[in-house]
Amino acid sequence: MLKKIAILFVVATLYSCEKNEVNDLLPKVVVDETINLNLPQYINLLTPTGSVYSKGGYRGILIQNTGIGNPPYKAFERACPNNDCATPMNFDGSLKMKCSCDQSEYSIIDGSSQTKGFNRFAREYKVVVLNNNTIYISNF
Repeated sequence: MLKKIAILFVVATLYSCEKNEVNDLLPKVVVDETINLNLPQYINLLTPTGSVYSKGGYRGILIQNTGIGNPPYKAFERACPNNDCATPMNFDGSLKMKCSCDQSEYSIIDGSSQTKGFNRFAREYKVVVLNNNTIYISNF
């Protein structure tokens, strides 16, 4: 009986694992960016809901201080995940990023598509708070 339970557990574990692909439409890029929050171009990140664009990533990175979580920062690739548009996604200050080429929208909370028919997530980057003045952004 114990052997059957162990086999069932192993099978259930294997089926519950999901493949964690970053995004197969966009090229793989190395992200290795340190942000000094004391610099004038990053001052908006000091307040909750503040956001800035950075030149890193493939078409740039959107960084937002969500005001929640630890760390309270989120960083997403600005390239559209479903189409490699020439124009990067824009963030209008709400909870969504928007691609101008296909009008698809993505959550700033988890990168999920908010547009019916679009299944890919916006590429999210890892954010680590190094100290009160510095955050580090990298690939997961």
